[in-house]
Amino acid sequence: MTSIFARRGAVADTTAEPAPVPEAQAADLLVGPGLIPLGAGHAPVAPTSTSDAGYDVDVLAALVLKTAYSMTKFTAAEIAKRMCLSSALVSVLLDQHRRDKLVEILGEAGQFDFRYVMTGLGHERAQRAFDVSGYVGPAPVSVERYAEVLQWQVDHFPPVSADAVRAAVRDLVLPDDVIEVAGLACASARSLFVFGPAGTGKTTVGHLLHGALAGDLWIPHCIGIGNSIVRIYDPQLHETRQTPETPDPALRVDRRWACIRRPFLVAGGELTLDALELSYSTAHRYYEAPLHLKANGGIFLLADLGYQRAAPLDLLSRWIFPLERRVDYLTLSTGQKLTVPFLLMLILSTNLEPEKVMNAAFLRRMGYRLHLDHPEPEAYRTIFTRYAEARGATVPPGMIEALFARYEAEQRPLRSCEPRDLIERARDICGYQGRGFELTMDVVDRAWRGYFGSRLATEE
Repeated sequence: MTSIFARRGAVADTTAEPAPVPEAQAADLLVGPGLIPLGAGHAPVAPTSTSDAGYDVDVLAALVLKTAYSMTKFTAAEIAKRMCLSSALVSVLLDQHRRDKLVEILGEAGQFDFRYVMTGLGHERAQRAFDVSGYVGPAPVSVERYAEVLQWQVDHFPPVSADAVRAAVRDLVLPDDVIEVAGLACASARSLFVFGPAGTGKTTVGHLLHGALAGDLWIPHCIGIGNSIVRIYDPQLHETRQTPETPDPALRVDRRWACIRRPFLVAGGELTLDALELSYSTAHRYYEAPLHLKANGGIFLLADLGYQRAAPLDLLSRWIFPLERRVDYLTLSTGQKLTVPFLLMLILSTNLEPEKVMNAAFLRRMGYRLHLDHPEPEAYRTIFTRYAEARGATVPPGMIEALFARYEAEQRPLRSCEPRDLIERARDICGYQGRGFELTMDVVDRAWRGYFGSRLATEE
């Protein structure tokens, strides 16, 4: 396809959308790289021309054809909605397709739009475009633009305060020094290595720290280089936020970007080395971003380190360079390298001894290290009582002392997760018997036997 940049005589914008804000005025409104004020935050401003879109115009033109391919008839507004671009911009691309005899105008579709149909030549051109890339959806954003906007947002997030961290982990019973270390890691966005016995709340701490992160995040639906498209936004993993209208009707939010809650992504024993690279779909001919790229601006938690199919040191070696340089290198199927930002808080948790899953070189690169041990008896008592009250039950006098005696008799260590587990099984028993939930010694005894079985801890 001949480059649209080399052509002359494109039709003027005749859509009903607001006229672009003068460049000097638009510059005065910007609060960041292409970002305008929006409510209490900001938003990417929509491009008003093909050059403003910041992406190869021939790729955008091909995306117009692919979008229209399955439609018998279409308008600029319909194509624009699917591509998340303005009708004005799409109208310019469609007019050039009309000049190239790839589409034809059937008639008016309103005061400022036309109804189009694709020609036989247009179908052939679209099929050739599909052979290169099967991607259809919101128009891509350049990698450079993504990195620039992400960095600005990370630099301008509200700071994480000690009060916010304490509020986020308030449901846990943790020593003050543990909360402090977790808070320092969260506030600095440095990596955090959490280790200790099973059942001490390591993964839960990682989950709850996400609640201390303030501010929303704008991410592109997809990024790319030329025809190589990488999908970033994932509706299964990202929580979308509602955004207000722009303060100036002549400015529009760039719908190629989605406003989300700062992400929290977690992986466990299923994680493989391949999952940390671009995933190319031969059927769809575009890429899916790895989890850590989708977690940019938020938290990525790798739980149960040491239980993955890949050796722990091989897995961790993959992150040594990104942790130091704050960028990562991904490889396209063509062999081309893609430099992407690595701006996230990485949390690793394990119940194995640190020296079994890490070497000194990687430990040195971890921002903070946090050891979570078995709870003291008073902490266990507090956890049990709080959880029972949250479930609407009262703990009878002497019950927790009886549990302590049973732990000692069966040589079991106290674990922070077990008050919740025992109480939940007590609820199961009451529900199974068709009666209201209450904690009695008989019910807790049944819960204990159902949870631990009859073997001693030393036999497990």
